[in-house]
Amino acid sequence: MSRLLLLFSLAFCISCDSESSSKAYHNDYKAAFEAILDNYDLSGSILIYDPQQQTYYSNDFEWAKRDFLPASTFKIPNAIIALEMGIMKSDTSVIKWDGRKRDFESWEKDLTLRDAFQASCVPCFQEIARNIGTASMKTYLNKFHYNNMDVTEQNIDSFWLKGKSHISSFEQIDFLERFLTKKLPILNTTRESMLKIFKIEENQTYKLSGKTGWSYNETDNNGWFVGFLEKDHKKYYFALNAIPKDATKMEKFADGRKQAIYDALRVMKLI
Repeated sequence: MSRLLLLFSLAFCISCDSESSSKAYHNDYKAAFEAILDNYDLSGSILIYDPQQQTYYSNDFEWAKRDFLPASTFKIPNAIIALEMGIMKSDTSVIKWDGRKRDFESWEKDLTLRDAFQASCVPCFQEIARNIGTASMKTYLNKFHYNNMDVTEQNIDSFWLKGKSHISSFEQIDFLERFLTKKLPILNTTRESMLKIFKIEENQTYKLSGKTGWSYNETDNNGWFVGFLEKDHKKYYFALNAIPKDATKMEKFADGRKQAIYDALRVMKLI
């Protein structure tokens, strides 16, 4: 029996290695992606994954392997866990404003879960994280294989914004792919609510969903835009991680994170 288990384990590992090695890494758009980032005064990586071809495209694969704070991209698993636990019932569940002054006027009102996600309302999701609690947060993150989050009682409402938590562009795409292809162990109702929460744009040609993120570690600004594109019954995943080339010139940073991905998808003739 032990020999049978050993053989099964070896076969499983070989299968996993084979699946991983079957993915291709192409530099076809390296120059184009670099030019796009330059246009927005950004340094970093654009990573796009085509699962139909099992091919990754990037200007900098090494950067895409580097780990950074998830920042507001963590609102993705945060919202999923809240829905799974029933803390939020759906995308239209309301998060009440406590009346306190907030960084942005757009946060100073009652917001639905979807609106809070799209507005990237930090206090809203800090409240959600506190309601989830440390033990449940750790349990669900382990269950989702959303690794490398440093969660403690003391930082439960900030561990994704500062500290030791980290995630790479490749890991962002892996999580998004498992979510979209129903490989994440969540309820169908959670998935359906999240698809509504995620959606940024839908037209007759495509649907684009995603989340931005922005962290500051006292010296550097770091930005994210992660998500997926659905077009002609096909799916494409993207993760941008970048920093401003000049920290004194931040004018293009906020919008540049999203616009760089849109430009990259246009270069690939996907939108």
